[in-house]
Amino acid sequence: MKKAIIPLLVVGTAFIAGCNQNSSNAPAVKREDAVASVNSKYIPKSALENLEKELAARGQGEAFPRDKIIEELIQREILVQAALQKKLDQSPEVLQRLEETKKTLLTQAVVQDFIKNNPVTDAEIKAAYEKEVGGANNTEYKARHILVKTEEEAKKIIAQLDKGGDFAKLANKYSLDGKESQNGGDLGWFTASQMVEPFSKAVIALEKGKYTKEPVKTQFGYHVILREDSRVQTPPPLDTVKDQLLPFLQRKKVQEMLEQKRKEAKVEIFVPLTDAKPAIGKTEAEKANDADADAAVMEEGDEMDIEAEEEGGAEMGAKDETPKATEKPAAEKPKAAEPQK
Repeated sequence: MKKAIIPLLVVGTAFIAGCNQNSSNAPAVKREDAVASVNSKYIPKSALENLEKELAARGQGEAFPRDKIIEELIQREILVQAALQKKLDQSPEVLQRLEETKKTLLTQAVVQDFIKNNPVTDAEIKAAYEKEVGGANNTEYKARHILVKTEEEAKKIIAQLDKGGDFAKLANKYSLDGKESQNGGDLGWFTASQMVEPFSKAVIALEKGKYTKEPVKTQFGYHVILREDSRVQTPPPLDTVKDQLLPFLQRKKVQEMLEQKRKEAKVEIFVPLTDAKPAIGKTEAEKANDADADAAVMEEGDEMDIEAEEEGGAEMGAKDETPKATEKPAAEKPKAAEPQK
């Protein structure tokens, strides 16, 4: 029975290693460092190790027999030798793809090198723990809000609250925040770090059961906020979330390094940053038809406007269907434990 090739991406690290072994610049492989040979060409043990790592990462715990993996390497080497006999390694298309693959591997290598030479310290992990898990995040808040477009609208709502208006009913009537406007502006429980800074600062400054006497401005608009309650959480121990914080901090360091190099680099962009639709020439007859169509649309629009005016116009309390405001983009960070009772 023929042994099936393990289904993998054609261009993997083990495959690239096989290509490199056939290049003139590759170091010679000794018999004692090989797992097999094809037409007297040795397949290095490193290729086996790389392929095993690939399979472990992609297989999500699925185990592959070693003989199958070695057979995969043998069949790949056979294909590589066949390609070299046809001089496909010299074709412009293959050379371009190999160059692209080389660049991908180099970007991975420089990131790994940076992480190795700039390790995350225990002090950095502890600081991140205090900021993201402990510290101010020990306290959760429960609040409602009403979001409107202008400061004047927010002040009018505050005036209604001062006269004894019901916050939930006013939120359902006026709030632009589509989701919350259907449940009285209820935001549920959240930590200060989950909200944009002006909003979280206002919530922290409020007493339980109090609402903001001045509108709170954020990038979403103007808010009237009611703090309903707060509670203290018990954060998980540092040791239990250390492994989650480590990759978070590594990515942050890499991003900072890349941003700095981007500032230092001389970059020129020679193409439009957005796709522009090509202009299509029209005949005089097509242009005339377009003009007639536009005129018809305008007449229809005028008739619709008249009908709308006769029906009394739009209702004053209509609300926009907008996504949930106030929240910052979700960050990858460990969750805290249940609150103390």
